[in-house]
Amino acid sequence: MRTVNRLLVVVSLAVLASAISKDSPLEELKARLQSTNNPDEKAKLCVAIAERQVANADRLFQAGNSNQAQAAVSDVVTYAGQARDAADVTGHRAKDTEIAMRKMIHRLTDMKRSLSFEDQGPVQSAIDQMEKMRTDLLNRMFKSTK
Repeated sequence: MRTVNRLLVVVSLAVLASAISKDSPLEELKARLQSTNNPDEKAKLCVAIAERQVANADRLFQAGNSNQAQAAVSDVVTYAGQARDAADVTGHRAKDTEIAMRKMIHRLTDMKRSLSFEDQGPVQSAIDQMEKMRTDLLNRMFKSTK
């Protein structure tokens, strides 16, 4: 019975991983996020959406669409916060969420360096907010039980 349960868990995780592939449209990921109640799946979907929005923001800044890019950066912060909150519920996706947030912060920092002065402020604000979220997540992961 245990091996059957383990097999079902492994198959479920494999299906979930393939469902959140890089080919899924952003709107489809957002729709799946709204329909799920599983905190682990929510964390994974939120991270996937935030990562996509980082890439979108970079592409939009390079194309000169500052307003749309700023909206994408705002989405990054929103979905990263949701990922942190979802990972915090069970603690199972906390490490993966923290790693993904660190990578997104690094990418936003690199992106900021290539932007005009006017566009750097909101991106730096997003970086600061995400650093705070990441620090909060790390503090929860390694909290002292004294």
